[in-house]
Amino acid sequence: MSYAIISVGGKQYRVQEGQRLLVDRLAHGEGNTFTPPVLLLGGGDGGTQIAPQDVTVTVRVLADVKGEKIRIGKYRPKNGYRKHTGFRASLSQIQIESIGTTKRAPAAAKQEEAPAQAAASEIPVTEERASEEPVAEERVKGMPSGYEELTVAAIKEQAPDWNRPMLEAALEYEQAHAQRKGAVAAIEAALAEKEDS
Repeated sequence: MSYAIISVGGKQYRVQEGQRLLVDRLAHGEGNTFTPPVLLLGGGDGGTQIAPQDVTVTVRVLADVKGEKIRIGKYRPKNGYRKHTGFRASLSQIQIESIGTTKRAPAAAKQEEAPAQAAASEIPVTEERASEEPVAEERVKGMPSGYEELTVAAIKEQAPDWNRPMLEAALEYEQAHAQRKGAVAAIEAALAEKEDS
C-alpha cells in the first residue's frame, strides 16, 4: 500500500489513505478539503519519489477539537507558594481521503490545442515580424555590433575599448530604448575617460 509524507502546519506526517490524525489547528474549517504539499511518495509500484509534482493528497478536516488537559503546578517549599495552571492544545482532526496522481488529460488537450492556435495565429506573427523589421532599421548608426544582446556587465567590460562615436551611439540607443541604468552609467563613465584623455 502506498504512503506519502506531507507537510501540514510546518510538521511532517507519514499518511495512508483513510488514516485519521490530529494536527495543530488549521484555518480551513470543519468539513473543508485541502491539498498539502507532498514531500515524498513511497510504496506501490512506482517506488519512492521525492517531491513528486504530479501527486496530490486530498485531506478533509473532520473537526476542530481540544487536546488532553495538561496540569502544571509550581511549588516553593517553606514559602507557601503554590500555583496551578493548565493547558489544552487547539487541534484539528483530519482524514486522508486520497493519495493519487493528478489527471494529465487536460494537459494533453492543451498540447493538442497549442498547434491549432499556432496555426491560427501564423498571420499575426508574420505581421509582428513585419513590424519588427523597421525597428531593426531604427538601429542607431555606429553602435557596436551585437550591442542589443549585451548585458550590463558585458557593456561595462567592453565600453572602455569602444571609440567615441560608438559610445555616443550606444548611449543614444540606451536612452531611447532600454534605459538600463548600469549600462548608461558605464557608457557615460567611458565617455568621461575619453574626454579627459
